[in-house]
Amino acid sequence: MPVIEARGVTHRYGEHTGARTVLADVDLRISEPRVGVVGANGSGKSTFARTVNGLVLPSAGTVTVDGLDTRTQGREVRRRVGFCFTDPDAQIVMPTVAEDVAFGLRRRGLSKPEVRARVDAALASYGLAGHADHPAHLLSGGQKQLLALASVLVTEPDVLVMDEPTTLLDLRNATMISRVVAALPQQVLLVTHHLDLLDGFDRVLVFDGGRVVCDDSPASAVAFYRKLMA
Repeated sequence: MPVIEARGVTHRYGEHTGARTVLADVDLRISEPRVGVVGANGSGKSTFARTVNGLVLPSAGTVTVDGLDTRTQGREVRRRVGFCFTDPDAQIVMPTVAEDVAFGLRRRGLSKPEVRARVDAALASYGLAGHADHPAHLLSGGQKQLLALASVLVTEPDVLVMDEPTTLLDLRNATMISRVVAALPQQVLLVTHHLDLLDGFDRVLVFDGGRVVCDDSPASAVAFYRKLMA
């Protein structure tokens, strides 16, 4: 599994106009296949997730993925780390389903037949084979989230970071996405408010006030988090 390391990571928003600290001296080493991240709104969990592939660069400290620094080697890191947002509409950029999945392969130096083969395989894997020419933004909520996943995973990242991927979904679609994620070969870092999604995970981090206040097994960390929120 890849090794994600955060060393002394601090991040502030509004550096020059009353800075607000959202991460404070976070030190972590993550090598487990399935790691959950929980915390109240504003706890810093989503900001931390964004530091893992360089969407957010820390104000201080470093984040590395297998030794690659997100600040100085961002392009290489993003080839290794895929990111799925809460709202799939935020990352659907092409008009049709097949075009959207192909978009991430544009700079991979693949031939058109190779791109088509990989797109077809990705659509088949996520139940979208019959929607290749369908307008992407007219898919259902669950289908959009599957499309977002397919568009990231077709590039074959080693790590998948997911920021609350089931928040906008109903129970049926949320369950479907959780099953898909459970079967992935990639290392997964999952930010979620849906604590049942963490069953079977290797480790759960609890963020509060920009710090990791608990780092434990899912059962122990969730119990800590429930007590914290009470």
